[in-house]
Amino acid sequence: MVSKRFTAGAVATAAALALTVTGLTVPANAGPTTSRTFTVVAEDGVSADAAIAAIRAAGGTVVSRTDDVGLYQVTSDRADFAGRVTAASALVGAAEQRAIGRKPKLDRVAQENLLTQTKQAVKAKGNANGKKLDPLDDKLWGLGMIGADKARKVMPGDKRVTVGVLDTGVDASQPDLAPNFNWALSRNFAPDIADIDGPCEVASCLDPVGTDDGGHGTHVAGTIGAAANGFGLSGVAPNVSIVELKGGQDSGYFFLNSVVNALVHAGKSGLDVVNMSFYVDPWLYNCTANPADSPESQAEQRAVIKAMKRALNFAHNKGVTLVGSLGNNHEDLGAPRTDVSSPDYGADPYPRPIDNNSCWDFPVEGPHVIGVSAVGPSGKKSDYSNYGTEQISVAAPGGWFRDGFGTDTHRTDGNMILSTYPKKVLQEEGSVDENGNVVPGFENSVFKQCTTAGECGYYTYLQGTSMASPHVSGVAALIVSKWGKKEGKDGYGLAPAKVEQHLYRTATEHACPEPRLQSYANEGRSAEFDAYCAGSLNFNGFYGYGIVDANAAVRSPLKPNVAP
Repeated sequence: MVSKRFTAGAVATAAALALTVTGLTVPANAGPTTSRTFTVVAEDGVSADAAIAAIRAAGGTVVSRTDDVGLYQVTSDRADFAGRVTAASALVGAAEQRAIGRKPKLDRVAQENLLTQTKQAVKAKGNANGKKLDPLDDKLWGLGMIGADKARKVMPGDKRVTVGVLDTGVDASQPDLAPNFNWALSRNFAPDIADIDGPCEVASCLDPVGTDDGGHGTHVAGTIGAAANGFGLSGVAPNVSIVELKGGQDSGYFFLNSVVNALVHAGKSGLDVVNMSFYVDPWLYNCTANPADSPESQAEQRAVIKAMKRALNFAHNKGVTLVGSLGNNHEDLGAPRTDVSSPDYGADPYPRPIDNNSCWDFPVEGPHVIGVSAVGPSGKKSDYSNYGTEQISVAAPGGWFRDGFGTDTHRTDGNMILSTYPKKVLQEEGSVDENGNVVPGFENSVFKQCTTAGECGYYTYLQGTSMASPHVSGVAALIVSKWGKKEGKDGYGLAPAKVEQHLYRTATEHACPEPRLQSYANEGRSAEFDAYCAGSLNFNGFYGYGIVDANAAVRSPLKPNVAP
């Protein structure tokens, strides 16, 4: 991918525009400046009326509000607004959205260029039972690894089960996604910001539902629920409904207000599962009081912590199963390294020692989120994938270009994850021409399939924990489809705790490697990538409870008497 961020999900090289969400240190008597936009979070127990009064007293005007989680979108022309909010007892802090122009975005992993490794020989890996499903399914080694090809013989998913893709959008015109796209529940919560996303495509800057100018969300959606229709490829749960929750900018940034509002909508709309393959910008870790940060930045991060915990709890309590990617920083989330990537836009990043007891990576380290690590076709933990017993839940296919060392599959695109992708984005990236044809040299990394009616879909490879998480979301959707029949008003609800317990119980246990200190030197990685796998066969830092198993999940009876 080019000009996309996703360091918590898809691994890509990029240069991006930037947006800052940081507080400003200004004199107390600072005068008015140009009006700016903030996200303000109220303290616990503060009523909406009291919060709005405090915002007005600080010099702000509320333009939208999410009372369910005490979140307010605010404009102010005061240069000292963030500081005044921090000083208000009714408010936690303010996060400012301020366009600052172009800035190369950081690459936190020595990453592969996923769209230029095209002259390598691709060895497609078939499904576990050797049976071809849709034309491109023989390239989806992930379906076979988790038994999704076998699971659909028992339960391919139910249309009443809804999976939210909280991402950059979903291209609903893609012929593999169109049959399963839920227009009624889909929403866009992230208006384009011209300085980072480019010129707005529509006058309102709010892209129409069913579009994706980033590509990442469409790729995620295909892995979850591309239709098994004899065309293109199929997803883990090919009959469930896909709901677009656009909470990410086209450029790949995810801001607090958009993400929180998407989660609240998911809860109120009764979605069954939400996939989250990102982290909330601009801080890789949000800390309550990191001494490396300014007082205003500390207050901003406390606001993010408060708002994200509220939103995740809200969605969970409304029956949403939450799935998140562990991230691609090749570190143990229980013992994080010094953060050198934050803030990831705006001001220059600076070293921030991270205290594990007071810092969180959201959403994956938030309450009720199933954390997913990535493995390659060999089952080995992908070198880039985060890990650790503190946050991991399960593992899933995320792709690993460098897998297969010592074989002819080493460093081939077929080691990654193939899924749906928007034609427009591929054209912008140069792999598809203006006539919609795959550019010579990209035949092994980009695929085009057309229906007899002339509707064409496009597909490409990506790798990352972003690609692992939707495999798990698909299995969770199958669990709700198969075992939720006796719960819920419409017969297809299932308490998230029951989904989670069944997901863990049916996962395929995977032991730590021996020796436990896994080196990636053969794959060309430095000692920084060395990873120690702690834990037992039943639960460990690389695989959690194991690699998810869709087939076992729909064939093994749901264990009764699990607390909701």
